Amino acid sequence: MSIKPSLFDLSGKRALITGSSQGIGYTLARGLADAGASIVINGRDTAKLAAAAAQLGADGTVLHSLPFDATDYAQVKQAIDNFEANTGAIDILINNAGMQHRTPLEDFDPAAFEHLMRTNVSSVFNVSQIVAQHMIQRGYGKIVNIASVQTALARPGIAPYTASKGAVANLTKGMTTDWAKYGIQVNALAPGYFDTPLNAALVQDPEFSEWLCKRTPTGRWGQLEELIGACVFLSSAAASFVNGQTLYVDGGITACI
Repeated sequence: MSIKPSLFDLSGKRALITGSSQGIGYTLARGLADAGASIVINGRDTAKLAAAAAQLGADGTVLHSLPFDATDYAQVKQAIDNFEANTGAIDILINNAGMQHRTPLEDFDPAAFEHLMRTNVSSVFNVSQIVAQHMIQRGYGKIVNIASVQTALARPGIAPYTASKGAVANLTKGMTTDWAKYGIQVNALAPGYFDTPLNAALVQDPEFSEWLCKRTPTGRWGQLEELIGACVFLSSAAASFVNGQTLYVDGGITACI
């Protein structure tokens, strides 16, 4: 049996990527565009979003820009419902919006904890529920939630982040349980340590980088482009019977002690 390239072809599909003005979200937007999808980029900062749109559009990417705050349910609903009514269907959703806050747990500000959980967990619920309401009507959809290596592991100073990414993986399972019967595949993509703006402080720390390279079987930081293949797979017909899974792209760090 031969593998047909069309299994991974996203031509004719439209993908919304939250938090896509930089970092992982921007890279995944570009990767899905290269696979044939038209792209809807999202963020709260309209200036950064406009700059990202200009960069992505320069190579001919079919592009829409949809600014909203993913933590604000009413704002999300208005933006997505209007887009579906006036522009067209969102076939693929990549829930990438997220944040990090590093503080020892005994000193962690409760307000910072709530803000982190809203950004990393509530946003996934908000956007997924509203997009899924439209997907259910069509009997088709792909949702990829961006988890983390911290879905399975923990490090000092980021306990709330670890909790939030564990919640993303379990919410992925719950979405699958409720929505698979409607033809929607929901999975999570869990990056390991990648050179991103979110990790800038760690990348610039020689001691941490040395520790990470020794701890990771591949012996290096991940490059953002290495996330594209897994995301395209989970967004494509190739993953038509893949439901509720968390796919780690981490250089093997979760496979060893």
